[in-house]
Amino acid sequence: MTTPKTKTSTMELMLQIGKQAKDAARVMRNASDEQKSKALKKMAELLLESKQQIIEANKKDLQAAKEKKLEAPLIDRLTINENTINNMATGLCQIADMADPVGKRSETIIRPNGMMVAKMRVPIGVIGIIYESRPNVTIDAAALCIKSGNATILRGGSEAFHSNQALGEIILQGLRAAQLPEYAVQVVPTTDREAVGILVTMTDYVDVIVPRGGKGLIERLTNEASVPLIKHLDGNCHVFIDKDADIRKAHAIAINAKTYRYGICGTMETLLVHHEIAPAVLPDLCTDLVQKGVELRGCERTRNLVDHIQAAQETDWETEYLAPILAIRIVDSLDEALDHIAQYSSEHTESIVTENLNSALRFQKEVDSSSVYINLPTCFADGFEYGLGAEIGISTNRLHARGPVGLEGLTTEKWVLTGNGQLRGQ
Repeated sequence: MTTPKTKTSTMELMLQIGKQAKDAARVMRNASDEQKSKALKKMAELLLESKQQIIEANKKDLQAAKEKKLEAPLIDRLTINENTINNMATGLCQIADMADPVGKRSETIIRPNGMMVAKMRVPIGVIGIIYESRPNVTIDAAALCIKSGNATILRGGSEAFHSNQALGEIILQGLRAAQLPEYAVQVVPTTDREAVGILVTMTDYVDVIVPRGGKGLIERLTNEASVPLIKHLDGNCHVFIDKDADIRKAHAIAINAKTYRYGICGTMETLLVHHEIAPAVLPDLCTDLVQKGVELRGCERTRNLVDHIQAAQETDWETEYLAPILAIRIVDSLDEALDHIAQYSSEHTESIVTENLNSALRFQKEVDSSSVYINLPTCFADGFEYGLGAEIGISTNRLHARGPVGLEGLTTEKWVLTGNGQLRGQ
């Protein structure tokens, strides 16, 4: 398909894609698990057979990225190699083998008149997914939407255009092999930014938008969208080391929470430490973090306890660094830690390290984030780690889906009632 050159043609393209997705969603709603799994396994097979073609397409994107002098982390996320393709294929097979959530019923309630009342899990319909950089999202998102019986419109970043188009062809062949509608997954064939603005307002055709990208993208979509969003804006995650923490456990958890990977939304950005345990924990912990290349920014009490720490500013408490930078604050109590988290958290993921069950349970109850841990690093915020398989993203929404959004998060429920001629009022 030729890339549109004007806003008018982009509008026409997106409306056409929307209509096709809506029609495909009706078919996908009734697709069998056998069909859906067949499509995913065929996609996995084709990925492995087409490695060279995919890598060649990716080279075009990498060359353009280097010419535009994009930053190294972005180029790293953009890169597809043989291992990347192997992982995508493995993920497809794992999703194919997962239980199909569509059609599952809740416990049936029998009313006094004999009427049976239950809920049935059903696909959402048409899901628009807007993402940046990572071409593997094209495969992950398509797989989750297919398995959950939805149609999807995928709008990847312009920097991955050639890679996404190549992967889109693999998806198309997989759908055909399973006799599923070709338009069940559509990769938007234009780099025009106007396509994003149109997609998030297509309320007649799109049921929900899932954005995956940086804060700038999420803020833009939040401001422009009239289609509901499943999103999180940022991941300002906290670990609180309580006075009753096991020191060795606290040390290992803090190191892992910060240094497992700096660029993921579950990375710890602020460490809170109870003043009673701070002298025993912070000196060795800070030494190890600095040795790993982490820049430390601390409150005055932290700086009095440990040398060579920069003074933390107010903005440090509210910043998602996505970098080897960590803010540290010493607090006087669990209450003060809870207050700090309530003020600065992005409500993504928080963790307490403690051997005090009452403190742990209170933390889990009172912290209002989508994931709240006891004695675990925040970097566990991931669908695979939760046993959900691949995820479409992480949501800090309070309605519909919250936390990692896997297969079940891409479905909704409807009431299903069964009777035998009962009449109301009799």
